[in-house]
Amino acid sequence: MNLTLKIWRQSNAKVQGKMVDYKINNVSPDMSFLEMLDVLNNELIEKGDDPVAFDHDCREGICGMCSLFINGEAHGPDRGITTCQLHMRKFKDGDTIYIEPFRAKAFPVIKDLVVDRTAFDKIQHAGGFVSVNTSGNTQDANAIPIPKHDADRAFDAATCIGCGACVATCKNSSAMLFVSAKVSQFALLPQGKVEAADRVLNMVAEMDALGFGNCTNTGACEVECPKGISLENIARMNREYLKASLK
Repeated sequence: MNLTLKIWRQSNAKVQGKMVDYKINNVSPDMSFLEMLDVLNNELIEKGDDPVAFDHDCREGICGMCSLFINGEAHGPDRGITTCQLHMRKFKDGDTIYIEPFRAKAFPVIKDLVVDRTAFDKIQHAGGFVSVNTSGNTQDANAIPIPKHDADRAFDAATCIGCGACVATCKNSSAMLFVSAKVSQFALLPQGKVEAADRVLNMVAEMDALGFGNCTNTGACEVECPKGISLENIARMNREYLKASLK
């Protein structure tokens, strides 16, 4: 395939970026999207040009780093996948592909297609954990009975990889789906109920302080989420927040 790529180039966070056109030929439909970008970067390096900066790590749909906005969609024109799992067979010969970083106030651009998602780490630090005192006769977690339905829902929420597709897709740049997944994975388990009130209050407060927008129930976040995190988690987090606020 021969393609035209329109890629956002921005040398650092302090300068204004712009879309730059690139031609790339002989792209195999079996390549992943990131492999295609690797080929482009090899060509740029050979010409002495600056390669396109983009985030990646595992390339197995696990780490959530490969966060690109492709033709107006987070992770591109497929469902239930990350960018590294997107294959070029989803495009046609002669296509023009627009590639941008995730756009959100809380995700400032570092360079080109790389954004700073430290905001998610700060939300996690605010309460996305369970405190355990390991001294004395602490009960083994595996010895605590958990209904299968609750365990399954907690596991489903825990599959969130923190890629930020929900934020990039939301018209308000809301992080509600991410935060609700992190709240739900503990709220559904007995180990997480001890700190449940402090957890949801602190994580929501941190989310608001970092400049994420509010949820207006558009539902785009669930559609674009590579792990299919359900909107039910947002409803659960709202209930947890209301309960904690009343206490």
